[in-house]
Amino acid sequence: MPASGSKPPTIADVARVAGVSRTTVSHALNGLGKVDPRTRERIKQIALELGYRPNLRAQRLRTGQAKAIALVSSMPFAVAGGPSRLGFYMEVAAAAAESALVHDYALVLVPPVQSGSALYSLDIDGAIVVEPDTDDAAVTQLRGRGLPYVALGRPVAADDDAPYVDLWGEEVATVLLSHLRAQGAGHPALVVGSGSRHSSVDARAAYERMAAEQGWEPIVEAWPETGGEQAAYERCTALLAAHPEIDAVCALVDAFAVGAVRAIQDSGRTIPDDVMVATRYDGLRARTCQPPLTAVDLHLDRAASDAVELLLAGLRGTAVTAAPTAAPAPTLVARASSIRAV
Repeated sequence: MPASGSKPPTIADVARVAGVSRTTVSHALNGLGKVDPRTRERIKQIALELGYRPNLRAQRLRTGQAKAIALVSSMPFAVAGGPSRLGFYMEVAAAAAESALVHDYALVLVPPVQSGSALYSLDIDGAIVVEPDTDDAAVTQLRGRGLPYVALGRPVAADDDAPYVDLWGEEVATVLLSHLRAQGAGHPALVVGSGSRHSSVDARAAYERMAAEQGWEPIVEAWPETGGEQAAYERCTALLAAHPEIDAVCALVDAFAVGAVRAIQDSGRTIPDDVMVATRYDGLRARTCQPPLTAVDLHLDRAASDAVELLLAGLRGTAVTAAPTAAPAPTLVARASSIRAV
């Protein structure tokens, strides 16, 4: 290790101690060129003992790589912030960061991208886009820079052929609705975001299919995500007044589900005896709601890790097709909001 106050060791110092050229040291430390494996390991050990650290700025100029990827989404703060920020995004971010670091990449967290040039100033090699919408602002900016990206959740735009990790949109809705029906729901309503994210599109397809198969009158609401929990409270109040027969609400967005709980309780109804509630993501909102919400374990740790691997494979030049990689199948987490006494 260099003495305190001394200049940090350089690549020339490593080369001198190892008795090789600076080019050989560079190739050994960066996994480039044809370096004998034993020589490569010896050089790495010498670099470690000397306390050598690569000059990242010089490395960027030499390789053209920032060694950083971004985690981005265009979901509005109303549903991505608050308790949800500590749930869905942080669960994805933690797993993605761990996987990226294994490959010597840093993960950059980007606030929800709505418009403007949020991504143009970041020095990144690519990105993971969480559940891209049609005309997605984050995707537009990444394409504008010519940067590769992988979608976490099926892309819905007709011209989006990006590789993606499937989050089982239709299966998630089927699991939730089947549970509500098994608990006695005869008139379940579905609430989704008003955009075209895969979770909304796929859930609607599952709901309409099950309604046709099982013979209930479909009630589907699509609410703007920008309204968040308070708007959901107001809209659910109106929904219950217009459809008093509703005995279950499957609200895919967790902020919507919490708003629905408040509306149901303020209407004088009880949960779950009068109206059951379920949501898509088993996160902080679902667990801390009163009563706690039935939700689904999306296995986001595995999904996020797979998304990183897909992106890095593309950056390494490995052929990656748009065929989906699937996280483990969704698992129901049943809680008090939907479990009726027998």
